Amino acid sequence: MDRTPLMPKATAVWLVDKTSLTFEQIAQFCGLHVLEVKGIADGDVAHGIKGMDPIASGQLTRDEIAKAEEKSSYRLRLAEPKVEVPEVKTKRGPRYTPVSRRQDRPNAILWLLRNHPELKDSQVMRLVGTTKPTILAIRERTHWNSPSLTAQDPVTLGLCSQIDLDGEVQKAAERLARERKESGIVEPPRAGTLIPAEESIALSVTPPREAPMATALAQEARAAMAADHDEEEDVPDADSVFAKLKDLKRE
Repeated sequence: MDRTPLMPKATAVWLVDKTSLTFEQIAQFCGLHVLEVKGIADGDVAHGIKGMDPIASGQLTRDEIAKAEEKSSYRLRLAEPKVEVPEVKTKRGPRYTPVSRRQDRPNAILWLLRNHPELKDSQVMRLVGTTKPTILAIRERTHWNSPSLTAQDPVTLGLCSQIDLDGEVQKAAERLARERKESGIVEPPRAGTLIPAEESIALSVTPPREAPMATALAQEARAAMAADHDEEEDVPDADSVFAKLKDLKRE
């Protein structure tokens, strides 16, 4: 993306009045539309704007303007700055919390301390917009409202987004892993995963194998039941006994 000069409209006003550049060249250099530059020339646009000399501000050179005036297809280029201005990085402060949500911050802090103890105080401050003394008071249960606090998810309360929370948790996990590696602490093995549903169903359907002692006892019980059944079959019926006695008397 091409750089544009400071105060582009004021620069365009000066170029329209002081040079013979085409509207397309001025529009390209100032980052404006051609019709907007034409409106400046007609006096319909930029009323009351005083032209700014790009040569005096060091954004253009006279030779560059002369080249563009000689060739209408030539594109103006900003002059390289002689002084490099360092980029000012603003330090990000605590997150702003609306007044209607500030009463929920202690509950959110309690939730973070319980569910994500790996987070630093600075991370908790960024997520819910609190102060370090408040975090310390809630952690040590010296907060004035400690008996009434209830742990609540800050995402549900609207104090931060899920993306911000996941990002801070990921940073904390990476920091802990790096600290363990530097100190030589071996991470404990992870617990095994659950077996698939198909295997668990198959195990529940398959009958368990009987122990040898239980099998022997079961066989003895079956044999005893069979013997009792045979003895019951050998016992004569009362009707048949009386019939035989009658036959003996007749003889």
